[in-house]
Amino acid sequence: MNPREYLEILHIAERLKDTTRHCTTSKRRIESVAEHSWRISLMAFLLKDEFPNADIDKVISMCLIHDLGECFTGDIPTFLKTDHDRDIEDSLLSQWVNTLPENISTRMTELYNEMNQQETLESKIYKALDKLEAVIQHNESPIDT
Repeated sequence: MNPREYLEILHIAERLKDTTRHCTTSKRRIESVAEHSWRISLMAFLLKDEFPNADIDKVISMCLIHDLGECFTGDIPTFLKTDHDRDIEDSLLSQWVNTLPENISTRMTELYNEMNQQETLESKIYKALDKLEAVIQHNESPIDT
């Protein structure tokens, strides 16, 4: 991957810093998708010793990329997201991933397939952390938000 390709990927991913979620932080600021992704990645890192049979580096990779589709669609809360919304997000994400350097595209496609199939220990840990982080964040947010 050359420096331009690297920066273009980061430029797209930077959108998640401005993509807001439906909950607030403990200080009443609207949370970004990037903050959510960072925190579930940290959660995975911290749990390495709790899952000695899991490839935690793979879990962290899943956590880092799991919401990249929202660079193109924005965040739609799980309780409002329809199958049609998921199809659009998946399609736009796939189109983008297919434009990336082959080694990155292949790795991301393999991870997304594993994440969607939910058959491996790593994919199940990632999914549980994704849900758990949202619950933790809601509990940290002021009750009136």
